[in-house]
Amino acid sequence: MFFHNSGLQYEAKPDGPDAIYARKMQEILGGAWGEITVALQYLFQGWNCRLPGKYKDMLLDIGTEELAHVEMLSVMIARLLEGAPLADQEAAMADNPMLSAVLGGMDPQHAIVSGLGAMPNDSNGYPWNGRYIVASGNLLADFRANVTAESQGRLQAARLFEMTEDPGCKELLRFLIARDGMHQNQWLAAIESLKEEGLDETPVPAAFPLSEQNQEVGYTYISLSSGKESLKGRWADGPSMDSKGTFTAVSDPLPTTGEPVLPPTDPRLFGTPPMPNGAGGLVEKAKDLLT
Repeated sequence: MFFHNSGLQYEAKPDGPDAIYARKMQEILGGAWGEITVALQYLFQGWNCRLPGKYKDMLLDIGTEELAHVEMLSVMIARLLEGAPLADQEAAMADNPMLSAVLGGMDPQHAIVSGLGAMPNDSNGYPWNGRYIVASGNLLADFRANVTAESQGRLQAARLFEMTEDPGCKELLRFLIARDGMHQNQWLAAIESLKEEGLDETPVPAAFPLSEQNQEVGYTYISLSSGKESLKGRWADGPSMDSKGTFTAVSDPLPTTGEPVLPPTDPRLFGTPPMPNGAGGLVEKAKDLLT
């Protein structure tokens, strides 16, 4: 069950309209790393969580807070789109080429589709996609994904902070950047809590038996770079992070088989038919003559 309070979690108002910046802010609302993504990611992780108690409650707490951030950004974008009527904007653009260039960065869908309101889209107008979210049913895998989501979200908000001089926009971003930092710390703390309670899974899933995986390559770093600088990394030598093996390195590995040759496809699928002169055409025919 959800309840909605008409007040905002945190309110900041822009000094004036800025349709171009409104379009930019769509990214942290409806982009791959935006607030819609993290809100639904944490909520689905919580709803799917089969471990009742503090972890499930935390997931639902933060997911619900992120819905409040969706609301705050939607209101800010709508306020940034407020201003002169479109007819007045068009007249001003006709008289002022510079103004036309500035207003030309406005997302047309803000006027055509949403009536100067926020949309569940990114800054290019691409609709938010449910495939952005991660909810695997494995808490450690999910919490690691959440650290990434908050890191990317905070990075994008910080970049947007540098793209405006509007005090109200900066004030809202200061709040969101702080909460993204808190959430990064929170997920890292949750990962440590899982480890302390004996639920550490490195690698995920730990329950998969090592006897069933190819042990010959399970702890081998494969270097495919010409400079070989990567061989100096922690990942190429020494104890593995799961304490179950030792990192080794292979430089310039060779293929283990010859080139694979696939049979012709089922004719009912209408793939490329066999070549009239054999699989390789004239080249193969010449080889046959020489053998």
